[in-house]
Amino acid sequence: MSVCQQCGACCAAFRVSFYWAEAPQRELPPAMIEKVSPHLACMAGTNQSEPRCRALSGVVGQQVECLLYSSRPSPCREVTSGDERCNTARARLGLPAITLHDI
Repeated sequence: MSVCQQCGACCAAFRVSFYWAEAPQRELPPAMIEKVSPHLACMAGTNQSEPRCRALSGVVGQQVECLLYSSRPSPCREVTSGDERCNTARARLGLPAITLHDI
């Protein structure tokens, strides 16, 4: 199991926003996106004070799965295990940082 499949912090710490036209291009189900502005959408559930993407299944920090992994938008594709955004998300949820040794 990869570190990401045990974590999921990035899906439960940030608003996952992207250009609205990416949703139909990636065939994201309408119920899984929310309108943020005329030009931006976000993954449903991430535009909250305590965000959690509706596509995230499982327990953060233990075992998770993205139900839309193959269709996920660009912000999800850009996060790399152990990068600054990853470790910021982990810190927000009380999880230790990932080091090169963990990957």
